[in-house]
Amino acid sequence: MTPLRRLAAALLATTTALGVAGCGLRPGPADPADPASGTAVRVLEVDGLDRGYLLHVPADLADDPALVVMLHGGGGSGRQAERAYGWTDLADAHGFLVAYPDGVSRTWNAGDCCGPAARDDVDDVAFVTELVATLQEEFAVSPERTFATGMSNGAMMAYRMACETDLFAAIAPVAGTIVTACDDPTPTSVLHVHGLDDAMVRMDGELGAGPGRVDGMPVHDAIDVWLAAGTCSDPTTTADGAVTTIASTCADDHAVVLVTVAGAGHQWPGSVPREGAADPPSDALDASALIREFFAAA
Repeated sequence: MTPLRRLAAALLATTTALGVAGCGLRPGPADPADPASGTAVRVLEVDGLDRGYLLHVPADLADDPALVVMLHGGGGSGRQAERAYGWTDLADAHGFLVAYPDGVSRTWNAGDCCGPAARDDVDDVAFVTELVATLQEEFAVSPERTFATGMSNGAMMAYRMACETDLFAAIAPVAGTIVTACDDPTPTSVLHVHGLDDAMVRMDGELGAGPGRVDGMPVHDAIDVWLAAGTCSDPTTTADGAVTTIASTCADDHAVVLVTVAGAGHQWPGSVPREGAADPPSDALDASALIREFFAAA
């Protein structure tokens, strides 16, 4: 059984058992005194704009490293995402790179959403593509070890990247949905995490509350896009307390998994609470640890 199929089986058995080591984000030897390690502010010029991002390089970077692109939510930033979601600690523990890019005016042009980035038709696809290409070349990261995750508007941007490019071996949207055309995407492994009581990005795709007024694809329809693209098995459903997992294995060792959290709103489960956020993070699940394991098995 391949690693991703083993992971899908493990997710169905329990969504909270997150200690399995994976092949994708494995640690390896590196020089702890390497001056490149740590978190640094970087800038790329893309489409005439200076685009900023944080890059965290662990002291023990793997010989064959992975890259995780963490896309903040609307109103957030790369620095806020770095503080809130725990990816720097995970990168240090498992030896992978993590990039925290900044959207224009704290938003991403994910298609029909959101805010100034969408209104001004900012080419965020070009920015993320250039960011990935730059880091792949600098750190010898293979496409098979390149991943994206995101919160809310950032989750929508992760979906847009997967709909329009083949940059990522797997994506993990949290509290988002598809808000762009996605008619013929490249088969991709997807782990989607969503609160059942999310009023801002609703499970049913109806108009959401809040400034974004999101009316994207119903979450189950978004999942169906990737099931159809990947020639996947019929989903299997399990429940563990508030957490329900619906998982399918697919051709070419892809997997498509939907994890929902009862009683949870518009939030990243297990994250640091954010002042002014719509809803507190659920403690029923550590979403970042789960996503890391999913990426490691991809």
